[in-house]
Amino acid sequence: MYIPRIIFDDIIKHLTKKEFTIITGARQTGKTTILKQLFDTIKKQNKEVFYLTLEKEEVLQEINSNPENIFQYTGRIANPLYEGVSETIYLLLDEIQYAENPSNFLKYLYDTYSPNLKIIATGSSSFYIDKKFKDSLVGRKRLFHLKTLSFDEFLVFKDKIDLKNELDKIREKQEYKSVRYAEIMHYLTEYLTFGGYPNVVLAQSNEEKINVLEEIKNSYIKRDILDSKVENRQAFYNLLNILAGQTGNLLNKNMLSKSLRIDLSTVENYLYIMQKSFHIELVKPFFRNIKKELIKMPKVYFNDIGLLNVFLNRFQFFIKREDKGSLLENYVYIRLREIYKQDNIKFWRTASGNEVDFVVSETFGKGKAFEVKYNANLLTKSKYKLFRNTYPDYPLNIIQFDFGIDPLITPVLKL
Repeated sequence: MYIPRIIFDDIIKHLTKKEFTIITGARQTGKTTILKQLFDTIKKQNKEVFYLTLEKEEVLQEINSNPENIFQYTGRIANPLYEGVSETIYLLLDEIQYAENPSNFLKYLYDTYSPNLKIIATGSSSFYIDKKFKDSLVGRKRLFHLKTLSFDEFLVFKDKIDLKNELDKIREKQEYKSVRYAEIMHYLTEYLTFGGYPNVVLAQSNEEKINVLEEIKNSYIKRDILDSKVENRQAFYNLLNILAGQTGNLLNKNMLSKSLRIDLSTVENYLYIMQKSFHIELVKPFFRNIKKELIKMPKVYFNDIGLLNVFLNRFQFFIKREDKGSLLENYVYIRLREIYKQDNIKFWRTASGNEVDFVVSETFGKGKAFEVKYNANLLTKSKYKLFRNTYPDYPLNIIQFDFGIDPLITPVLKL
């Protein structure tokens, strides 16, 4: 039985489009599962559909020599222009990045056979997608990014749809007082500890969850390293360890270079690979007055909190952790990214040290700002006077753990 992902309905809607459908995301986020679910859905519609993984070496050799060879694996259909075919043929390709030149391969099939042929392909890392697909597939594809589970999806995977519905009520009605609030917060603390990789969430014990996260860290990230041709693997892992301890902080590349004893260009390359493999995100600063506000360094966040914690080797109960403030901030970033466009999420910090965790631009020079505090009672209001005076169209909302379910819930304090 497949557990539905939020992105699935959008992918289904795109099946009627002429463009090829490309599903990207980190390893172990469930791309193959979605591809098989799509196969079953299309099959039930009595349409010609074929599934093929490019992890098989014999398949790769054939298609690398000639894209036409892909039709050797589509049963009785020689190709989409076969005389007996009147409807679209659906070809589902898993791990497209293993093709020698995936961009040219897909471009040839699109230009030769579309709209008779519709390809839905997965790729484990946009490191490949960006570099090999960018130019030749413009106008021929749409990318769908499959992330690890959101907290909403986490509840569904835990078979707590009733709590998911209760969470929806809390979001819809700010005055709504839920009797199950404590139960929701219990599951939120689990999410803040083990994150949202599907196999981690479905694991039965905490020990098993940690083992799955260790496997992701030691095996699947290692594959990203090998495929990206990283020479100094230990430095790459050490950098991820350092970043895990600095989530929510400014990223000083020069200091990282000195600490790891590798040159600056290598640090930048490793950060690029980490972003394109969907492990981290770098958030840029927000400013209008360049002289007073310009901070060039970005802030770093992990795309999955479980991955962050396995690099820190910290799985203590959330409330007992010394770094719970930065962990909560990382969660709020993940949640904001679900609500707003990623490029619209920034942070504000002046050269003199004034700071607001997140500034989200919306339309016509307006937006929202969010400051994350584990305990809002320790808040110093005067710290935010400069921001409020400079950006009156960006109301500042304070989020603390008790209200950490969703940044859109009435905050503890609105300055």
